[in-house]
Amino acid sequence: DDPVGAVAVHGCCGALGTILTGLFATKDGLLYSGNADFLIVQVIGVAAVTAYVAAIITIVFAALRSTIGLRVTASEEIRGLDLTEHGLASAYADFMPVTEILGTSFPHGAIAASPVIASPLTSTSIEAPYMSATAPAHASGDGHSLTRVSIVTSRDRFDRLKASLEALGITGMTVTQVLGYGLQKGHTEMYRGASVASRLLPKIEVSLVVSAIPPRKIIEAAKSALYTGHYGDGKIFVSSIDNVIKIRTGEEGFDALQDKPIE
Repeated sequence: DDPVGAVAVHGCCGALGTILTGLFATKDGLLYSGNADFLIVQVIGVAAVTAYVAAIITIVFAALRSTIGLRVTASEEIRGLDLTEHGLASAYADFMPVTEILGTSFPHGAIAASPVIASPLTSTSIEAPYMSATAPAHASGDGHSLTRVSIVTSRDRFDRLKASLEALGITGMTVTQVLGYGLQKGHTEMYRGASVASRLLPKIEVSLVVSAIPPRKIIEAAKSALYTGHYGDGKIFVSSIDNVIKIRTGEEGFDALQDKPIE
């Protein structure tokens, strides 16, 4: 298993929990009974398991080292055994930097399904006709303009963005985890002991369609919540929508966007 989970969680936390049981157990714990016998038993148990595992693992590792070897190849080590052994990009996707390695073919014809889609972060955002003082807004069949606003930014800024949008009266949005990069072309970082290029960085895309709320208010709220002046603030894409249909009620256009509690 990986050292982060096996040693830190199962090892250290398991040993600590075993010892603390000798302190806090309501029946025989030192703090409740005043008797240290149970605590001593727990400490001896942890020490005995540690000594046993250390002895056995030394023998096993020595045998492996002298036969098939302990380590996989350098290429397999960087790519990770999740990929080379199981055909998975990562068993811990949220903790793994997304690198160019993800384009590697999967073994045994396996196909890895990914929950993310690539986002065109390098595209230029476009202001729809409603931004112009002279051009008419694109209108749906009922005469109301429908506008889609898509915001691509860093994941850690979502809470601020969501709070700003809800303050405007936004009652719904679609949030997608995406991958992409802008002018900075990602960055280089240490991963599994090697320097790798993380070009496709994890982002989120927040999409919403509005009619009653002016899109310019959404744009300004997003800019205020997300602006830092550094790479990675994100982009806002604006486009016109022909129609919106609410499946539950059959309402279309402006009416389909007016959410009301179900009575």
